[in-house]
Amino acid sequence: MDLQWRNFPLALTLAAAVVTPAFGQAVAPTLGPANSVSESAESIPDFSGFWVHPLPGFEPLASGPTALVNRSRRPNGTGDILKLAGDYTNPILKPEAAEVVRRHGELGLNGIGDPNPRNQCWPGGVPFVFTNGPTQLLQQPDKVIILYGYDQQVRRVRLNEPHPPQVTPSWYGDSVGHYEGDTLVVDTVGIKVGRYSMVDWYGTPHTEALHVVERYRLIDPEAAKDGFARDAKEHNVAQGMRNPNDRGKYLQLQFTVEDKGVFTMPWTATMTYGSGGRDPAAWLEQVCAENIKWYPFKDADVPLADKPDF
Repeated sequence: MDLQWRNFPLALTLAAAVVTPAFGQAVAPTLGPANSVSESAESIPDFSGFWVHPLPGFEPLASGPTALVNRSRRPNGTGDILKLAGDYTNPILKPEAAEVVRRHGELGLNGIGDPNPRNQCWPGGVPFVFTNGPTQLLQQPDKVIILYGYDQQVRRVRLNEPHPPQVTPSWYGDSVGHYEGDTLVVDTVGIKVGRYSMVDWYGTPHTEALHVVERYRLIDPEAAKDGFARDAKEHNVAQGMRNPNDRGKYLQLQFTVEDKGVFTMPWTATMTYGSGGRDPAAWLEQVCAENIKWYPFKDADVPLADKPDF
């Protein structure tokens, strides 16, 4: 159990964003049409194996609208994961969202813990769940299943299908995908807003209008250098996190987020994953609810059978 990660002071004050979406939510169109012709087996990239990335996750781009960074820095210049304080001055944030992030930062800088999906044993949602590694993509002819090691979270991506006209919001939303050459493109809408919902580890809220487009591709070490360099500016990267797989490749996820209720514009970031190998025995079970002490004297908000439910 990685209790040390769950004890980070993570702020969450989502009053500005906790809105229960209505059933039958209308959805945004996918990013481009899904492929109408099935890809040949030879053209589909092989994403097999486990992929790992250090916490807390996102790699901001060098320019353009991109993810928040931590205002709290270690002496070596990297973000201090023990004091999470998102940059609420980032122009992607609307004023109400910036205020939520600012309040989270105040708690983080003062070492005061606050709940988030990870330490409360709730579903992480997209894109927060991208940080819940290790990650595995199981590719099948009609779908891709994405597994996340922390709390056994699962996503299902239907291939070469559109979103339905109306989507009932769910924790991971409705995800449809297709291959564009060597890239898997996943389009997700209908992401449910719950008690601990947030986009990132800085408490950035989202609404039921959240729309995320993911692009997964295998890259060689030279192409991975840029992602690793940007990652190193934000995180102390653990040894071994930059290992290539047995084909000398890394997995890079580039994702774009838009939510007109929270953001002034769409923004993009990456996650550059190293290899965690292929041995299933290396996938350690991490169950949040088996140790619910997430902060001194505080229990996680896990449903407990302290009274009969019938």
